[in-house]
Amino acid sequence: MSSTYLNAWRVAAIILVGLNLRPVLASVPPLLDRLQAAIALSDSAAGLLTALPVLVMGLGALSVAPLRRMMREHHAIAVGVALVMAATACRLWAHDANLMLLTGVIAGLGIAITQALLPYTIKAQFRSGVSAIMGLYSTAIMGGAAVASVASPVLAERVGWPQALAAWSVPAAAALLCWLLVYRVGTVAPLATKATNATNATKAAGQPASGHSHRWLLAVFFGLGTGAYTLVLAWLPPYYTALGWTPVSAGQLLGAVTVAEIVAGLLVSAAIGRLRDRRVALFAAIGLLTLGLLGLIFAPVLLAWPAAVLAGLGIGALFPLSLIVTMDHASTPAQAGRLASFVQGVGYLIAALFPFVAGVIRQHLSGLRPAWMLMAGICLILLAIAARLRPPHGNGKP
Repeated sequence: MSSTYLNAWRVAAIILVGLNLRPVLASVPPLLDRLQAAIALSDSAAGLLTALPVLVMGLGALSVAPLRRMMREHHAIAVGVALVMAATACRLWAHDANLMLLTGVIAGLGIAITQALLPYTIKAQFRSGVSAIMGLYSTAIMGGAAVASVASPVLAERVGWPQALAAWSVPAAAALLCWLLVYRVGTVAPLATKATNATNATKAAGQPASGHSHRWLLAVFFGLGTGAYTLVLAWLPPYYTALGWTPVSAGQLLGAVTVAEIVAGLLVSAAIGRLRDRRVALFAAIGLLTLGLLGLIFAPVLLAWPAAVLAGLGIGALFPLSLIVTMDHASTPAQAGRLASFVQGVGYLIAALFPFVAGVIRQHLSGLRPAWMLMAGICLILLAIAARLRPPHGNGKP
């Protein structure tokens, strides 16, 4: 099999895996009111349905190093996808709050393993176009969320909410099969031989991936930006069902957010190679997100769709940009793997707080507007951090 043909299949497998990393989360919010009634969930506990998987995603990303020592990266990614598939399928029987939360924990672990190792795989397997492939991968993640948010309430009307949630195990199984076929034993060489490890270690000794403080800046930036995503994902549909919208309409609004995220992700993937200094794109993304949040705060009914689209464009650009800026600060695949694990691990721990805090706010303040106001204030922090994310020497070149 030619290397060009094989690389095309590798990209396809990466995209298919990406598509299946969010339906387990995005399928819940449009059905949240129905779930709360069926399994007696408070608003705070409902926030945990998104917060717990994201928390586990962070803890898993920080502790993925032992798994890398036990097996090849592409085998570990297969384990991660299998966990997502199994957790999603088990929701068919999750008629209890604790069981529903448990499926989220298992899915979060699978997502953590997959997301922590895929940047390493991409950096190692593709000598050029890493930024573009990272953009396609992150856009696929958002695409899966878009489909799940729109289709889940429609499925629930026809077959019931447990079946609607469990249905997303089918495409996850297809992604797992595709990944195993493309990365089957003998098809792909080890991602890092002893020789290349020695070379990378030498490079890393003379050129560290990033300073200690800069690693934390990248992690906090990723966490706050992803927090906007988890907040909107978890609570935008309930915000609008409380205003009188149907679950299907609220799911469609979340779908509009995620479609805008896909558009933004594709634009980032196509244009990012022309920008050595990524801060221009970061400022634009944060500005769009802020405008969307202001619409949700001050005119949630009148500006529902424009606000959703603006927020989606901002979130959709921030996610791939955060990953791309992280990769800019790594000069070798080994550095990319370590830095991605740290940034995503710490970042997802931060992002896990957002849906839970919003649930507490909703429960005690009888509304979500203060949560949107808090996020708008956090956008100012994002701007301040983005200003410090200068391109590192020797990285980030077109």
